[in-house]
Amino acid sequence: MPTPASHPKTTGTSGGHRVDVEHGSQHVTVTIDGRVVAESTRPLLVHETGLPVRYYLPPEDVDLTLFQPTDSHTTCPFKGEAAYWTYRGPAGDEAEPRPDVVWAYPQPIEKVAEIKDHLSFYDEVAKIEISE
Repeated sequence: MPTPASHPKTTGTSGGHRVDVEHGSQHVTVTIDGRVVAESTRPLLVHETGLPVRYYLPPEDVDLTLFQPTDSHTTCPFKGEAAYWTYRGPAGDEAEPRPDVVWAYPQPIEKVAEIKDHLSFYDEVAKIEISE
């Protein structure tokens, strides 16, 4: 189970490291334990050196009632400080909590300002389906 401590580490600000943000039109569906938690046709695709492409979704396209903010934070020198949420499932449901499964950058650095408040999911826990 990923935790902020296992978030891919990036170091330094040189050596050809790049982070590029691309506006996408793909249909992105995110499920956790078989439940749709997010659906969007407005993803931001973040291409970062050494990492798989990540889909960042507008908060309006994520059912935030299923998540609880945590005190976890990590810092990336290329994006800023990330905040995390734990999947709790619907109120009254006995869903297994999925700690720190989603993150966002409330105040990203200027180069990636577009990702502000957009949410991305660990694909080790969440199933992320992409269609054109």
